[in-house]
Amino acid sequence: MLSKLVEFALTQRLLVSVLTLLLIGAGITAFRDLPIDAFPDVSSTQVKLIMKAPGMTPEEVEARIVTPIELEMLGIPNQRVMRSISKYAIADITIDFIDGTDIYWARQQVAERLNNALRDMPANIGGGLAPITTPLGEMFMFTVEGEGVSLEQRRTLLDWTIRPALRTLSGVADVNSLGGLARSFEIVPDHTALAARGISFAMLQQAIQANNRNDGAGRINDGDEALLVRAEGSIKSLQDVRNIVVSSTAGSPIRVSDVAEVRIGSLTRYGVVTKDGQGEAV
Repeated sequence: MLSKLVEFALTQRLLVSVLTLLLIGAGITAFRDLPIDAFPDVSSTQVKLIMKAPGMTPEEVEARIVTPIELEMLGIPNQRVMRSISKYAIADITIDFIDGTDIYWARQQVAERLNNALRDMPANIGGGLAPITTPLGEMFMFTVEGEGVSLEQRRTLLDWTIRPALRTLSGVADVNSLGGLARSFEIVPDHTALAARGISFAMLQQAIQANNRNDGAGRINDGDEALLVRAEGSIKSLQDVRNIVVSSTAGSPIRVSDVAEVRIGSLTRYGVVTKDGQGEAV
């Protein structure tokens, strides 16, 4: 058989040469269109929960956040492994499922259990399911540079311009913002002024929350025309915060500016300190 194949190749040199060239061309075309992944995704189907607990230590996060959620997640079908990490103000819970489990079905099961667990948690707990991604999902890191541009301006550009544009791209699950200064309104209470006017910190906080919303007041009908009536109270500037009335004494209003300093600030920035091979958020 082999001798006949060699004989055919020697007698039909032109045909063999053409077939060889076609085979080489097909190989080059296939190589150029071949999808290449430097780190192939070998991770299992997993659902990640990121819960935020402002002000809680890792021990409190473990006891009040992680443990109740883990107990609620027990018994989910096709669940293989569940692990968690408790850090300062953050709980990271990962649930691995058997290979072949539909990711959307798994996320639905976790979301239903999570809603049951949130009922018994503190009111200031936030977070939820992380985007559909894998441990190998971080593919690209970039920085925002510019001469004469402050850290606040860079973070604002990243959060409100670059990040929304990148999230519209096909295949992008999420864009995580790191660094910079996230702009915020800061209210620094003057405890002496609060005590002199008989105002507690809770009263100040409640007044600010109650005056940061828009309410509807119905509508007025004028023939065939209807006019919507609404009260705009949403905070838009520092002066809006300063003008919020906290209480009144003898008919004189006590505003936020009378008992606190209102200024532009930034959200708390977190770092990581490594000690004995373990990371601790500070």
